[in-house]
Amino acid sequence: MRQFYLFIFLCGIVGFSQKNTSYSLDVSFLRGNTLPHTEDMYHLVNGHPDGVLVSFLQKTNGSKEWHRAYNYPDFGGYFLYQDFQSEPLGKNYAVGAMYNFYFLNRKLQFKISQGVAVTTNPYDKVNNSKNKAFGSRIMDNTNFGLSYDNQHLFGGKIGFHAGLLFTHYSNGRVKSPNSGINTYLLNVGVNYNFEKDFVRQVDTTTVKKSYKEPIRYNFVFRTGVNESPIIGSGQYPFYHIGFYADKRINRKSALQLGTEIFLTQSMKEYIRYFSIGYPEMNLDPNTDYKRIGVFVGHELLINKISLEAQLGYYVYQPFKKDIAVYDRVGMKYYFSDKVFGGFTIKTHMFLAEALEFGIGYRI
Repeated sequence: MRQFYLFIFLCGIVGFSQKNTSYSLDVSFLRGNTLPHTEDMYHLVNGHPDGVLVSFLQKTNGSKEWHRAYNYPDFGGYFLYQDFQSEPLGKNYAVGAMYNFYFLNRKLQFKISQGVAVTTNPYDKVNNSKNKAFGSRIMDNTNFGLSYDNQHLFGGKIGFHAGLLFTHYSNGRVKSPNSGINTYLLNVGVNYNFEKDFVRQVDTTTVKKSYKEPIRYNFVFRTGVNESPIIGSGQYPFYHIGFYADKRINRKSALQLGTEIFLTQSMKEYIRYFSIGYPEMNLDPNTDYKRIGVFVGHELLINKISLEAQLGYYVYQPFKKDIAVYDRVGMKYYFSDKVFGGFTIKTHMFLAEALEFGIGYRI
């Protein structure tokens, strides 16, 4: 997980060395409901989760092209405390990187954040066997929300916001069990602006450029460790190798089409388990564990960081325990025009399979 910590750290500090900077501190109070997505989750939902979200953000000042392209968003770091009001689930603490984007004359705020979380009550065979959501103490945390926002409601420095926040926790099946938890919460809070009259110094001499490009080709290698859904079956490495074409269509968007092969070593143990445990399936223990998928995707390009989403289908899947459709979401960081790294989570609908750390080359 060290690579993930480094990636989140880089996301949080990119651009903090700019001049003419202004910062804000946001504190939000949360209360809502858990969204159980599997049958073995309902017994864990016996209260209304609540919590606190604290974020420290830098306002973009217009000195970079992407500031203007995205209507001057805020970016920085966050701390999230969440109490699930459920003894098996306990409490979670998360930190990570955050972006706030603004619409409708900056009155509508869209929040997106990604980080790592620690839970107080992970699954334990003896002491906490009911918690099928958190198989490990350390997890991934993803949040997004939509709020009414008024940054200067009281005296120019103090503002108010209210809306909804969606939170997700999962270890990406690094260790089983891993049903994960989703919650939606009412988000009400205040912000404090460190500068009362922040003025953006926008460079109006920038020459507009076309971002359309010819089709480019990408090779990406993703890896990590995961465990099959069978608790205690062991952690094994996986190797996901992909090749895809991308076509940038404007400043913010690129479309993708590609194929990939999944060499997931834990799948071998999963196949062996079913061949022995369920003889009525007549499953050959030597069934090929490899899978091949085709996918389409979209990349939202911000600056050196981009957000990636893909939807795929297995065209080769001898062992069909998972559904044939898979999806992937995550972040990419461009070290140069040709080399990028990334962190993604691969799932089958709501059920995570892998936290992937990737490196790629674009030609």
